Amino acid sequence: MSHVTAKKSYQDLVGRLNKYPQGAPPSESLYQILELLFSEREAKLVAQLPIRPFEIKKAAKIWSMPFGQAADILEELASRAVLLDIYKEGKVFYVLPPPMAGFFEFSMMRTGGKPDRQALGKLYYEYLNVEEDFVKELFTGTDTNMVRAFCNESVIKTDETVSILDFEKASHFIKTSEHMGISMCYCRHKMSHMDKACDAPMDICMTFGVVADSLIRHGHARRVDSVEGMELLHQAYENDLVQCGENFKKNISFICNCCGCCCEALLAAKRFGNLHPVETSRFIAHVEDSCKNCGKCESICPVDAIEVKDGRTQVIEELCLGCGVCVKHCHFESLSFNEREKRIITPENSVHRAVLMAIEKGKLQNLIFENQAMYSHRAMAAILSAILKLSPVKRAMASEQMKSVYLVKILERLGYN
Repeated sequence: MSHVTAKKSYQDLVGRLNKYPQGAPPSESLYQILELLFSEREAKLVAQLPIRPFEIKKAAKIWSMPFGQAADILEELASRAVLLDIYKEGKVFYVLPPPMAGFFEFSMMRTGGKPDRQALGKLYYEYLNVEEDFVKELFTGTDTNMVRAFCNESVIKTDETVSILDFEKASHFIKTSEHMGISMCYCRHKMSHMDKACDAPMDICMTFGVVADSLIRHGHARRVDSVEGMELLHQAYENDLVQCGENFKKNISFICNCCGCCCEALLAAKRFGNLHPVETSRFIAHVEDSCKNCGKCESICPVDAIEVKDGRTQVIEELCLGCGVCVKHCHFESLSFNEREKRIITPENSVHRAVLMAIEKGKLQNLIFENQAMYSHRAMAAILSAILKLSPVKRAMASEQMKSVYLVKILERLGYN
């Protein structure tokens, strides 16, 4: 089925997904994926849901159905991790996560039952690894990256650890999050259905906070404490996995432990490295004069950022993520971690990142105006959309104003937190 002939409910759902900065370009593969994840009726209903978190009564009003019936539908969708249910201040809120990082991954965090994971895994491979539109849109569509790499804390010298900020440490989120869940790695699970998976640990995908709580309650994740979480982090280090998490400072929802052969973020870094698809850590690998040019670091780098050329080892700076895997494996201590000359700017929170990405994609009006059926909202949305289509210079001026902390505070009050 092509997107030209797709049923209207699925077309509407794709339109809804693409209101958010992290969208999903339509293709035949995408529509087949959505048909496995949603019934036609569910697609029609989900397409009408707000972007920001909402309560049952809001959905019931939108759907023109009794409260109890709406509650049953939302609970069913949450049980499959298509929606997330969030408990906050004694109330239950629901939210439709983006496809990635979101319900694409959640659907592959366990085996057995429905949907058919083998069929789904093959479709995900087609949509993400064969076709390029979605991955390019996801990882290179904005200046603000969706994910960032964490450095391997085990290779940081003792006298440098004091300079590492909390948000730069995977261990900080493991030790401080109220909820932590461990699930099956979406990427390696997907690749297993293509007979392309490596032997890296499978059950090592980390989620935190309200996302972890929702996934745990519905059996998509296993609750762990900080002690086991740290053990799993060290297991990831031992297997040369790179920690890639959400690109903001506070209350992140996930940290993936990524291999260079299966995981979407690192594959994107290798396919589109010059487009800077993954935000780097504050560090970069540096080759010392004592290097023996043995080639070990070249073979171990998960994103092909080191090469031995004309008998000399060199770091390809625009590709290096600053993960530290190479430093760990240099037995001659000829690789070091230096701070980058360019300052790395990390958004404060999910709201800040969403605003930046929305501005850069021309979708900020979708975050601000919940009900565009009202003429006044349509008018404001049109004005805002027009501002975002100005010449680069004028748009930059407008963007700087819109990126202010005041807008972030407004969106937080509207519920984007």
